[in-house]
Amino acid sequence: MKAFVKTKYGGPEVLQLEEVEMPTVENDHILVQVVANAANPADWHLLRGKPFFARFTSGLFKPKEKVPGADFAGTVVGKGSSVTGFEIGDHVFGAKLMGTAFAELVSVPVSACASFPKQFSFTEMASIPIAGLTALQALITHGKLKAGEIVLINGASGGVGHFAVQIAKAYGATVTAVCSGRNAAFVQSLGADKVIAYDQENIHLHKGKYDLILDANGNLTLDDYKRMGRRGVMIGFTTLGHMFSTLFRKAFSKFPLIQFTVEVNKADLQTLAEMVTQGKLKPQIEKEFSYLEIPEAIGYIEAMRTRGKVVMNWKTIPL
Repeated sequence: MKAFVKTKYGGPEVLQLEEVEMPTVENDHILVQVVANAANPADWHLLRGKPFFARFTSGLFKPKEKVPGADFAGTVVGKGSSVTGFEIGDHVFGAKLMGTAFAELVSVPVSACASFPKQFSFTEMASIPIAGLTALQALITHGKLKAGEIVLINGASGGVGHFAVQIAKAYGATVTAVCSGRNAAFVQSLGADKVIAYDQENIHLHKGKYDLILDANGNLTLDDYKRMGRRGVMIGFTTLGHMFSTLFRKAFSKFPLIQFTVEVNKADLQTLAEMVTQGKLKPQIEKEFSYLEIPEAIGYIEAMRTRGKVVMNWKTIPL
């Protein structure tokens, strides 16, 4: 089968399309023919081996996993002996956090994927897993968002942020979204009640009050969280120094600020699929690439100016 392979750390140029062995299907796994992938910031972080401390997990001197890629959507073409709840031909989506998804076939534990109705496209569903799970878990699992609360979402137009706006609204929150002025109309179309354009108002001087602050951009300081919010969830970070500085100061503060690592699990994926089915969640895809352009797609999102999601299509005709 075809897959993109990396044998060393570096930029998108280290990715090469090669023939590799088909994955082994373990007892609790399903074999998925990939129709679409999505690109995430984690993909280029793992590709470059940055930040360096992440290499203690991904491989100190060279990548442990040669095939990158997390998000996928496709069709079940095989399953392990103990698998129940999935049948050949089902449309599924999910993620492999440490890679293997940028390939024609991927073997996935049943705990890391969920099925979705066939009226929805593979590209739509491939765009959801990592970003959608991050938004859902930031707001609900860790942010403890309740109906009627007021939430500030910093970085509201990106992959995680645009899902967070919709999820927060679906759970009954009032949403203030922070984004650039050029994206203000976009986040309003997602349901944001108010938009702060960071190129017109300095968010570090903003005096609004919120029950929950969710920072998908990663540039808020602990002082920002304490000034504006009752509790906070930090998702991204602009620099490693900023992250360590914020978390170090938080260790000596009583302010409830959480940073977390996303967990891929079937229950949350099913929640997201149900929200799509109910019309409460609509992926916004900025750009679609061919699978042959996966390196270009990774380079595109590395610029960190994406509105919504970037996807890569392995097929032009759905299975």
